[in-house]
Amino acid sequence: MDNHNALAFSRKTDKELSTMHYGDIPSAGPWPAELDALVAAPKQHRLLLENAAVRVLDMQIATGECTPVHTHQWPAVHYVLSWSAFVRRHTEGNIVVDSRVSGSGQCPPAAFWGEPLGPHSLEIVGPAVLHVMSVELKTLRVNAIS
Repeated sequence: MDNHNALAFSRKTDKELSTMHYGDIPSAGPWPAELDALVAAPKQHRLLLENAAVRVLDMQIATGECTPVHTHQWPAVHYVLSWSAFVRRHTEGNIVVDSRVSGSGQCPPAAFWGEPLGPHSLEIVGPAVLHVMSVELKTLRVNAIS
């Protein structure tokens, strides 16, 4: 998996998608429930819909803003409405992705597949708001990205 894709999104081939396993995963994922995006970073993540199968999030992060450390517990389809350069860091503060260096900028509209994402913060270093709609698939089991 290419950890340098925007927001650690990964493009999967049809073959890779067809070999993913469906099944129940814990609602809290492998990380503490208090690190879930809606709990740890509610200013940037808004719940639009949730049921037993999916959770739809509206994520907006303004220029110069940095999210608190949080996770994304489930794999998701992400739809980019507006783009801005960002720096993603692990909990220790180590830079994992700098979109200005990795060249992972996206021209909206764009859709991406994303696996669960471990504890991280996101700082917007570009001139615009980063706005992404995410449909998290609560019953799809895949490997998490730390």
